[in-house]
Amino acid sequence: MAGLRLGPLLRYVDGTSATVWVETSRPGTAEVRCADGAGGTAGTFQVAGHHYALVRVTGLTPGTTTPYEVFLDGTRVWPPAEDPFPSLPPSVIPAPGPDDDRVRVAFGSCRWASPPTGEHDPVGPDALDTLAGRIAADPDGERPDVLLLLGDQVYADETSDATRAWLATRRDLSDPPGGQVADYEEYTHLYYESWLDPQVRWLLSTVPTCMIFDDHDVIDDWNTSASWVEDMRATSWWRERILSGLMSYWVYQHLGNLSPAELAADPLYAAVRESADGTDELRAFAARAEADATTVRWSYRRDFGRVRLVMVDSRAARFLTEGERSMLDAGEAAWVREQVLDGRGSYDHLLIGTSLPWLLPHLVHDVEGWSSVLCRGDKGARWAWFGEKLRRAADLEHWAAFPKSFADLAELIDEAGTGPEAPATVCVLSGDVHHAYVAEPRWPGRAGPDARVVQLTCSPVHNSIPLSMRLGFRFGWSAVARRLGGVFVRHAGLARPPVTWRRTGGPWFGNQLMTLTTRGRSAVLRLEHTQEQAAGARLRTVMETRLSR
Repeated sequence: MAGLRLGPLLRYVDGTSATVWVETSRPGTAEVRCADGAGGTAGTFQVAGHHYALVRVTGLTPGTTTPYEVFLDGTRVWPPAEDPFPSLPPSVIPAPGPDDDRVRVAFGSCRWASPPTGEHDPVGPDALDTLAGRIAADPDGERPDVLLLLGDQVYADETSDATRAWLATRRDLSDPPGGQVADYEEYTHLYYESWLDPQVRWLLSTVPTCMIFDDHDVIDDWNTSASWVEDMRATSWWRERILSGLMSYWVYQHLGNLSPAELAADPLYAAVRESADGTDELRAFAARAEADATTVRWSYRRDFGRVRLVMVDSRAARFLTEGERSMLDAGEAAWVREQVLDGRGSYDHLLIGTSLPWLLPHLVHDVEGWSSVLCRGDKGARWAWFGEKLRRAADLEHWAAFPKSFADLAELIDEAGTGPEAPATVCVLSGDVHHAYVAEPRWPGRAGPDARVVQLTCSPVHNSIPLSMRLGFRFGWSAVARRLGGVFVRHAGLARPPVTWRRTGGPWFGNQLMTLTTRGRSAVLRLEHTQEQAAGARLRTVMETRLSR
């Protein structure tokens, strides 16, 4: 009998249809049956001995929320017959109605897998676990309309003790890459460890999700520079790691980001489904993507009523040749611009999702710009060598390390946010830096866009925040640090960026989630921290502010 190995994950949802992702124990037919008669079926496809299905559910009634079950070859497998948490409500599919003008978007990044239930958690309560508990306790209460996971959904290079013990049963950990994952099978283990957590599994089955990778989904500092890539390609283990990382990301995260129309038009998805085993097709695709980032697009767009999300790949789409470095290659940058400006006036809020923050603490921004000048050789070979060492050691590879890309994004935001068709807000949503903050840009010499523009950064969902990191980021936002940054700017001969900015909220540290709630042209932002209490963990509001009315 077929069983459910992982999932269901509720992914793309619109007013009348949804997609539900599952991994099964053997080939078969997956079926979703909704209480109102809606449903769908899909045959499984195979990759590297694992079986998956992405079921399109049709016939949903707009403006309703309907419970659903999952069947494999006619046998119910969700909810499981022996549910370890029978108090969790049924999984549901919420179908937005045509008149719904409220959209609630929760977001965050950087999540280590939680330890097994009952074990001590050294980094504190998991924000996703805690969110699941709150929704389960009040199924008719507030819940996100969509959950944006902005990178580092799994940590291929920072594995748990339990995972390293499992890896040791497969290979000698004294050989590279040691306790990091090495191949597709080991990547599947990371997803099991992260997404089989009972509360998180239920949460992902009932709240639609959008995802994008960041570096730890592959390795720390992934695609920092051309020389970094060259060094990694020279190792004995990198090729299998990067191909497996891209293959597993496509299966576990990317497919669910796409609409039914995009899936129907995707030749790779068709080839994998039509093949008895799609491993070779998917591996060839990953090899092309690793060799030439312009052959694939991981970025995507979603419209939630009058809220537009443009999720930007700020990892794999980079152009890394020194002297011409850009966060996005030319084709990717043109696509992002097209999606942002398409149908201006048709959305009230523009969300630009990028795992890496656009606006950073001022000292960090200035040092990253300085390092980019050193690395391209403007100050000579010795400075270039030092700059590369520093870039890798200090993770100097955000938008600020690509000054032209930083300026181009400022220009695009200015254009999108200006004029009679401007949205009420333009929000850049990011994670990565293990603290949360709000920053607001200004355009020197003029009033700036009509829309309110904010950088909203929220990280981590569940991870450690060392004291050194807390102190460093607090100092990085200070006036003293800002003056110190000027020393680096002058040494590099950098032109001042087209915007200045100030921190208007934070920094906040801890396991946390931000939620942006829009209704018409109004927008309210809330930040919540996890807090351990005698009765269990809960989410505590530490900031709530109105961005627009």
